[in-house]
Amino acid sequence: MTGPDDTAERKMQFLYALRSKGVTDQRVLSAMERVDRGPFIRGYFSDRAYEDMPLPIACGQTISQPSVVGLMTQALKLSPRDKVLEVGTGSGYQAAILAQLVRRVYTIDRHRRLVQEASRIFRELDLTNITALTADGSFGLPDQAPFDRILVTAAAEDPPGPLLAQLKIDGIMVLPVGQSDAVQSLIRVTRRETGFEYDELLPVRFVPLVEGLGRDTA
Repeated sequence: MTGPDDTAERKMQFLYALRSKGVTDQRVLSAMERVDRGPFIRGYFSDRAYEDMPLPIACGQTISQPSVVGLMTQALKLSPRDKVLEVGTGSGYQAAILAQLVRRVYTIDRHRRLVQEASRIFRELDLTNITALTADGSFGLPDQAPFDRILVTAAAEDPPGPLLAQLKIDGIMVLPVGQSDAVQSLIRVTRRETGFEYDELLPVRFVPLVEGLGRDTA
């Protein structure tokens, strides 16, 4: 059994790990303190929910390590009125963090099973400002565009054109890019009136961004 003291200690270690990896935005840290990672990880790895490591989830996907979630969230420079698109719902953990910080989150995934499981957790946590949909993430969500911020949690060779087109002027997209799972960079793209600005942030490893819907939706 894990007692209250153990839980408090784990949470302190969790937040310390985030800060030590460069997550310094207090709003982001507070959001990650509020959202328990535990419900998003089930089965064999559930006892490792509070460790700063990626873990496997259903459909051959992963839940990112918390420090990467924090750094990606911080890189978006979120404000409370933002409307955000997340491409790659996965476990739903990242969307739950975003929901603490912005007005509205749209999250899409090519695997219906992941969207259904994440939606159940969102309901249990009473996160009413998240809309989760099964869709091909490489095309974004044109019906709801434009977005203030876009976060992509799978790696493409280049930022997908449809996603760039769905950013507002002065909007920000954060995503991993790279031609293999061994060499990827997290980048921030800012849309200006005159074009796009690109900032390279840190090396990362993400599953690839795949076009089309998952087999569970065929």
